[in-house]
Amino acid sequence: MLETNIDDCSAEVLGYVMEKLMDYALDVFYTPIFMKKNRPAYKLSVLCYEKYEKQVESIIFKNTTSIGIRKYGVERSILDRKIEQFYIDDISVQVKVVSFEDDIYVYPEYETAKKLAEQKSIPIKQAYKLISEKYKKIKT
Repeated sequence: MLETNIDDCSAEVLGYVMEKLMDYALDVFYTPIFMKKNRPAYKLSVLCYEKYEKQVESIIFKNTTSIGIRKYGVERSILDRKIEQFYIDDISVQVKVVSFEDDIYVYPEYETAKKLAEQKSIPIKQAYKLISEKYKKIKT
């Protein structure tokens, strides 16, 4: 895990940095914090494999105002998952199927829900619901 505090960077730059970091990271996130003298800032956290630390550091130092990065090891527990594809009215959709012990959880993929919402001219919440309901019908 690599972390740094950033207190004088625009939102556009932070978004750009996040996009660049995702090429090497398992996860990237910002946490709002307050620093010395009550200055609002963001803590940038990047979870990556050790082999990508140098690339991540380079992106952070070259593109932000960071002057230091903290590093520490972390362990992760992850659930078994797979992507399943099916069709709703000739529109290809994907869901992430996650399992833990005897429980199964199904999550529609965002890009899939977005595409379905746009092509059917429905709200994205309705697209998520439609995908979930259709998947349950297929699997029962």
